[in-house]
Amino acid sequence: MSRWTFYTAPATCALATHIALHEAGADFELVKLDFAAQQQQGAAYLAINPKGRVPALVTAQGALTETPALLLFVAQSFPAAQLAPLQDAFAMARVSELLSYLASTVHVNHAHGRRASRWADAPDAQAAMRAKVPQTMAACAALLEQGLAAAAGPWALGAAYSIADAYLYTVASWLEGDGVDTAALPLLLAHRARMAQRPAVQRALAEAAAA
Repeated sequence: MSRWTFYTAPATCALATHIALHEAGADFELVKLDFAAQQQQGAAYLAINPKGRVPALVTAQGALTETPALLLFVAQSFPAAQLAPLQDAFAMARVSELLSYLASTVHVNHAHGRRASRWADAPDAQAAMRAKVPQTMAACAALLEQGLAAAAGPWALGAAYSIADAYLYTVASWLEGDGVDTAALPLLLAHRARMAQRPAVQRALAEAAAA
């Protein structure tokens, strides 16, 4: 397998794929974009990902974007790492279900606080969107807490660690910044603490923070 190139930026959802790449033992080059300098909108990066966002993963077959797609690609490319229940259609659908919810609902609610201009031009409309974030993110967190309780295991979907845990950890790390009272989320806090002990997580965080 040829070496991949992974494009990321600090404090973004790209952390989930970064963790998965290390969990899989993938050989990849890490490229960090400077959002403050608008590198994600530069011609060189837009040629790779016209969306101007991270993550992006360049493979021998072409470039891939969107966190759920990248996580599934990593899991399927490294089956020996057992990052997803690849032989169980229902269990795989549960993984996809959680990835989809995190991407389409939780992440979007979070973005309303930091990227309100994507959806509204009027300052008062943007302010209203930002003001709603603690409520919407708290509702999402409560649902995720219920999911962990139902899973009845140490990981997002039960006994087995999966790519869903990397994404859940990434999203859950935003909660305090979004004004959510995490004291009411003991299972999510325990999951975050458990994830923080994994070498792949520690390595990805260190690389993301490095200059």
